[in-house]
Amino acid sequence: MTCAPFAADPAASRGREFPESGGGTRGPRSEFQRDRDRIIHSIAFRRLRSKTQVFIAPDGDHYRTRLTHSLEVAQIGRVIARALGLDEDLTEALCLAHDIGHPPFGHAGEKALSQAMERHGGFDHNAQSLRTLMRIESPYPNHDGLNLSWELLEGLAKHNGPVEAPGWALAGLNAEFSFELRNYASLEAQVAAIADDIAYDNHDIDDGLRAGFLDPEELMTLDFVADQWRVVEKRFPSAPKERQLRELVRGQIGLMVNDVLEHTTANLIGVETVTDVRTAGRMLASFSPAMAVSERRLKNFMYEKLYYHPEQLATAEKARDVVARLYAAYEQDDRYLEEGWRDTLPENEPERSRHIADYIAGMTDRFAIDQCKIIYGSAPEGLSNV
Repeated sequence: MTCAPFAADPAASRGREFPESGGGTRGPRSEFQRDRDRIIHSIAFRRLRSKTQVFIAPDGDHYRTRLTHSLEVAQIGRVIARALGLDEDLTEALCLAHDIGHPPFGHAGEKALSQAMERHGGFDHNAQSLRTLMRIESPYPNHDGLNLSWELLEGLAKHNGPVEAPGWALAGLNAEFSFELRNYASLEAQVAAIADDIAYDNHDIDDGLRAGFLDPEELMTLDFVADQWRVVEKRFPSAPKERQLRELVRGQIGLMVNDVLEHTTANLIGVETVTDVRTAGRMLASFSPAMAVSERRLKNFMYEKLYYHPEQLATAEKARDVVARLYAAYEQDDRYLEEGWRDTLPENEPERSRHIADYIAGMTDRFAIDQCKIIYGSAPEGLSNV
């Protein structure tokens, strides 16, 4: 398929941080295909299967994890990228990698690490994604990291827009392999970001309904959801309620994707090159103003009814406590660290504390719980509420 002139071109990639010989291509793949494959084959990507999306360490097999969420984001991202004539492989790679820096227990774990690291520069899961891919995940003999393309790393660094004041992790990596942080990222990165919004806006509804945390009647107080529900009821009047609700979620995803395609296509009038995208002064891949308002209302509803549900907050506090206790244990006695991490533990601060945070950030929910039990003899009860 011929890509649009404003699409990222793998043949014109700015390259990788560490030079590679041509003999290492291992098959007829573009630079961005190689990025995608390196991510899929990484240990960090595999660990996403046991990291929190909405529900912490869920007992049920049908709830989403960071891995299944990332796959769903990639599906939506590829659809949008193909329709706009963008590079699908780069888009997919960005979607698959965007959450790789999340610690165990999602935002509860991130809060605990941020608090523990307050004196040492803090913790940010977006920067941790880059740190993981560029320094921690190191399967190759000649360099640290996966040595991904500049376009992939730039997209992860700026998928939400330019970065004026990067934290220590992003600033350090940017100093070694500049991402031009004050410019916008490629359209592929912008599409990955909005595909993430579409995926979790709607799939979290699906999980929230399944868990009984969301009331369908309250959901219908959102006008654009109620409009979609009426369409579903009219088309499938005899279908069971559970199937109607799943059709509602699918319909909303389609509605949002079509809105992004229409509005982004209008934004691209006069845009002719990738440079035009990066210097446009605004995000070009976006919702229409009306859909943006509806999407913000949906997010507010989800925070009120699901993310900040009393049971969710109680479980998140227990998870935060697990991460805080683990950090305290490793800080006080490095013998609790795994041998490989203990052997490479720096002596000086802040590097020492950042090394400990790297170790914890890579943990899955269940591994963190198990380590807490090993060190302290127990872990908080009720860490899974579904």
